[in-house]
Amino acid sequence: MPRRPRRRMQPQRGLNEAARLADRLQAVGYIKRDIARILDRDPSLVSQFYTKNKGAAFVLALRQVLAAVETGGITDLPELAAIAARHTQRRTTASGARARVRTKAVLITPTGSGTGRVGAQAIASGSARLRPLIAEAARRGLRLAFTVRLAKTGYLHPSGSRTDSPGIRRDVIQRADHTEERSYGSAQTGGFDAADFARRVDAAGGDVTAAVHQWLVETGRIRPDAQIIHLEVRTWRPR
Repeated sequence: MPRRPRRRMQPQRGLNEAARLADRLQAVGYIKRDIARILDRDPSLVSQFYTKNKGAAFVLALRQVLAAVETGGITDLPELAAIAARHTQRRTTASGARARVRTKAVLITPTGSGTGRVGAQAIASGSARLRPLIAEAARRGLRLAFTVRLAKTGYLHPSGSRTDSPGIRRDVIQRADHTEERSYGSAQTGGFDAADFARRVDAAGGDVTAAVHQWLVETGRIRPDAQIIHLEVRTWRPR
């Protein structure tokens, strides 16, 4: 992993152990998103180390990861994730039994219809909340389509170009802030295989934003430096 410039962390009062360890990892060049990947959790959980006093179950894992970085010289995220996985403690109930993992319901109806949207903040952390939707759609053999929003200058084809998104009847939505929303795939055109996109997301380390961005670049639709600022995924059952 490319090392980022060191930055001096200002000491903060009242931080729990997980937050202090996360601070030390950030001091050697990792960002919260990296730490979340190492722990195999959503980046919002790392933020909650600071805001909601969470993270006790990850203290041992964070200590081992920090030791691997500072003493062992290990910097590769997958290697650090493997170390963390061996030392992650599951929550327990009052009786000492393993607590069930809290998960959000995946909103896909029995007919296969489902929608998930994320904005700028979630985009920056990889649109993690969309990953279960795509994974469930893949498991059910569904099709999917998506809408992205980015600066007009980020697109390679002019607005409404059939080369960009052939067969889509929806008009391009142009915003006052010089961004545009464009849709890719529909029930009329058949959309995309959810299983293929699920594999793309897995290959991107669970980063839905990166997977969609890579597809748009590979297919010649956007510039490599374009930034997605809104993403919507829709699913349905093929006829």
